[in-house]
Amino acid sequence: MTTRPVRISGVGAYAPEKVLTNADLEKMVDTTDEWITTRTGIRERHIAADDVPSSTLGIEAAKKALAHAGVQASALDMIIVATITPDYIYPATATIVQEAIGAVNAWCYDIEAACSGLIYGITIAEQFIRIGRAERVLVIAPETLSKITDWQDRNTCVLFGDGAGAVVVEAAVDDSRILASYIGGDGKYGDLLFMPGGGSLNPASEKSVAERMHYMKMSGGSVMKAAVGAMEMAVTKAMESAKLTPMDIDLIIPHQANMRIIQSVARFLEVDMAKMYTNLERYGNTSAASIGLALNEAIERGIVRKGSVVALVAFGGGFTWGSTIVRF
Repeated sequence: MTTRPVRISGVGAYAPEKVLTNADLEKMVDTTDEWITTRTGIRERHIAADDVPSSTLGIEAAKKALAHAGVQASALDMIIVATITPDYIYPATATIVQEAIGAVNAWCYDIEAACSGLIYGITIAEQFIRIGRAERVLVIAPETLSKITDWQDRNTCVLFGDGAGAVVVEAAVDDSRILASYIGGDGKYGDLLFMPGGGSLNPASEKSVAERMHYMKMSGGSVMKAAVGAMEMAVTKAMESAKLTPMDIDLIIPHQANMRIIQSVARFLEVDMAKMYTNLERYGNTSAASIGLALNEAIERGIVRKGSVVALVAFGGGFTWGSTIVRF
């Protein structure tokens, strides 16, 4: 089968205006700014208002990505929303975004791969475009993790924030293109990072609410060990596929979960931290949104420009992981 090259033509991001600092958290739970920053690297995070769902953040990021790409919403063939905080169990949040932006010709659905969601979405979009089943795909990763964060749990509530990233993926018309992608997963670690309530196993009930099942649960140390190995492996596999080495990569944008994880990945890859782009200190862990937020910022700051070779890499609950290498 003949395939064609694919590129990322537009990037957009959005974060709520409200900022929750470590000093604010000191008033809410038994923690300190020093404890949070030394263990995570996070200083503040953005928090959506109670009446603002993930779709609202995603719509704003989508509009910016479309404008950056110079693409009208009506020209989209497909919308993929990657999120663990959808507006509803159904309908898909993608359908809400579709109606809001006027993407009348797009078919749409949601995927859930936790923090790896944007990488998974880009990889899916790439396959549809390569075989000619779509021309332009909008991939959006909106998250409102504050709504499933247990603000009584000092070990997890300091980590998470809200935001959205979005990319337009379409057939390549010049040298900019997706060079390689790699995704993976392993379900045997699922209970190390999950939300037990709200699905068909533990539907909402008096018991599930009393036992605080509708909040994220995490075994931090075990997750960190798995994340480092999986992210290093995902980048390496993608580089091998593209016949590249770390020296050929201009910038690595990792999932912004924890500075210690990012530093460990850099050490395993034998690259300087200057090559690892981070904005973790200002956003916290925004799950699937984090890479989009960081990539958009790197473009706006002129760090990523035409010709830059950038590796995107993520790890998330499930477990899931993935990497995409892009020449912009």
